[in-house]
Amino acid sequence: MGRRHGPGPPRGAAALVRAAAAALTALSTTSPQRPQEDTVGKLAGKTALVTGSSRGIGRATAQRLAREGALVAVHYHADADAAGSTVAGIEAAGGRAFAVRAELGVPGDADTLLLAVEAGLKERTGANTLDILVNNAAIMGGVAPEEVTPEQFDRLVAVNAKAPFFIVQRALGLLPDGGRIINISSGLTRFANPEEVVYSMTKGAVEQLALHFAKYLGPRGITVNSVAPGITDNGSPVFGIPEAVEQMAQLSAFGRVGRPADVGDVIAFLASDDARWVTGSFVDATGGTLLG
Repeated sequence: MGRRHGPGPPRGAAALVRAAAAALTALSTTSPQRPQEDTVGKLAGKTALVTGSSRGIGRATAQRLAREGALVAVHYHADADAAGSTVAGIEAAGGRAFAVRAELGVPGDADTLLLAVEAGLKERTGANTLDILVNNAAIMGGVAPEEVTPEQFDRLVAVNAKAPFFIVQRALGLLPDGGRIINISSGLTRFANPEEVVYSMTKGAVEQLALHFAKYLGPRGITVNSVAPGITDNGSPVFGIPEAVEQMAQLSAFGRVGRPADVGDVIAFLASDDARWVTGSFVDATGGTLLG
């Protein structure tokens, strides 16, 4: 009998290794190649609603979702021209969108909004499926704490906290398994601005909305997350004052104020399948403002 030189593999192991190598070689040469990332948008065939998307972060979000292939419902309250401009810009870039009007913070607001969205979706797709919901619309206070009236308090709560809750509730029957809900919070839930105490309270409620609905909707594969922007140029007059912009820029780790697209890109990630394992989270999109 011949001697074995060294321990070597057990009898038959070499044949198994050769067979495995051959199988891997065949797999690598016969498997179809994955399409290029930019050939088809990550949200192709999806539908989305972005509240308050006639300007600012909402507009940038609607534009980005449409660029990824989604059909976007552009919600507005009063400025039909701005909403129309958002839709026109999306369509000019090859995307699809339509405008829907609804006042938030009033009785029946969620039903009014979603009925309009359903009608728009059915007209364009033949179904009322809503894959992505972005609760972005909100109003701010800008009032010293001692000057806040009960009416102002109730108005901020109604628009910023109550409306998102009932919009989510109303949309549950339209969202398929694997759907996406993204609620826009604020960096002001983490650092103080006394003139926005009520606004910050409502945004804290929005974060709780994401946390608890994430648990509730997890079995359906629906993710629910919060995104917190920092100081972002939304076109307000203050951003036209260089001295003010310079002061605001110093709050960011990057030394500049945010652009709407900075936040819209984060939202688009959470709306995609890439974020399928992210839910119930608070995403800091303040540009490092919360770093101290």
